[in-house]
Amino acid sequence: MVLATLLAGGHLLIEDHPGVGKTRLAQSLARAIGGSFARVQATVDLLPGDVIGASVWRADSGTFEFRPGPVFTNVLLVDEINRATPKTQSGLLEAMQERQATVDGVVHPIAAPFLVVATQNPTAGFDGTYPLPPAQLDRFLARVSLGYPEADAELSLLRGEASGDVVAVAAGGDVERAQAAVAAVHASDLLLRYLLSLLRATRDHPLATVGASPRAGLLLLAAARARAAISGRDFVLPDDVQTLAPAVLTHRVQTATGDPDVVAQVVADALAATPAR
Repeated sequence: MVLATLLAGGHLLIEDHPGVGKTRLAQSLARAIGGSFARVQATVDLLPGDVIGASVWRADSGTFEFRPGPVFTNVLLVDEINRATPKTQSGLLEAMQERQATVDGVVHPIAAPFLVVATQNPTAGFDGTYPLPPAQLDRFLARVSLGYPEADAELSLLRGEASGDVVAVAAGGDVERAQAAVAAVHASDLLLRYLLSLLRATRDHPLATVGASPRAGLLLLAAARARAAISGRDFVLPDDVQTLAPAVLTHRVQTATGDPDVVAQVVADALAATPAR
């Protein structure tokens, strides 16, 4: 999912308990693509300027100088984003959506590729957290949970057999070229109609107060194209959409109770009610 998100030009939200490898995943991705990496540890006193940067007065020249924040990187890890205040969370919106940051009225573009990997621990049972608002959640292409490793993998970790070394497999403009190739993956009109039916099924579900938006459909299509390319195909299959739909749609669909299990059921029901042609 993380590779599909990168190739689709999106951002990733990883939601899980502490200690399951969320931070290591983001670091490894940055090394693998040969890109720059920056990390922000979200806390209640983190300010928007700590993320996007600020204008600093220089007494020697008598002018303000822009000092870019950690957002000016290829892979930005925002660790425990739900510990930052809503004001700071919203400071990421422009950067994530527009690939730029505006400070004191001046627009500063962020170089491509640009991927935000935000992690958060489940809100229940953790004090001092601020749930991400819908507008912020919508900026993430996918929300995933890593879960605990398989027994063999965890045993290998305990034995010290897991290597922390990651070799770069991309450089220069490789990622941008791959993203352009993914955008050209063919999606037939029949596939698009299937995707539309799936979106409408979430909106018509009796338990849904807010269904999947048109933006959700575009992002799901982009992710499906990426999965097809990763699988070595130049065309999208319904299976690509079905496999990725839970990760792309569940943080966008809303229900009256807000229960994550109910939201997951809405998406599952929509998939079941939408046969692929």
